[in-house]
Amino acid sequence: MKDELIEMIFREGAILFGRFVLTSGKESDYYINVKKLITNPRALKLIAKLMKSRVEELGIEFDKVAGPELGAVPIATALALETDKSLIIVRKKKKEYGTGKQIEGEVTPGDRILLVEDVTTTGGSVLRAAEILEKEGAVVVAISVVVDREEGAKEKMTEKYTFLPLVTVSELFARRDSAPSQMRE
Repeated sequence: MKDELIEMIFREGAILFGRFVLTSGKESDYYINVKKLITNPRALKLIAKLMKSRVEELGIEFDKVAGPELGAVPIATALALETDKSLIIVRKKKKEYGTGKQIEGEVTPGDRILLVEDVTTTGGSVLRAAEILEKEGAVVVAISVVVDREEGAKEKMTEKYTFLPLVTVSELFARRDSAPSQMRE
């Protein structure tokens, strides 16, 4: 299944080359656009199956699935459906209207949360989401990510959490370098 995901990343054009500014503020000569990938229902189902398989393989038990807005929400939704677990969405900032919540969905103190993300670079966004969940009494049992750019997220995450990337940039580049020329463009 992992090989199929890597192939889909290239086939769907979810890796782009050029000049990009990332969420972390860093500049990069490539961009991983998992949002493009997760608009394909087959890819989204595959990601959910891979995440579920990985946590089961490691014996990680969780009560709910959470994802920070925006890119992780479809992933968290697909995984919630795949595992039959409740969904939690973590907003970047509190709503300034209505209930003023930063979390959508119920968090009960002691809830074991599997937190998901689309791409990690430094891990700042997903770590902020983990902090928000923990302030509500949740226990983040693991962080699962579709692609880790290998630029510091793993080191930050593993200080406190089990970090589960489905694919690393090294794996993507190794595949690209050995792929037919149409995948390298």
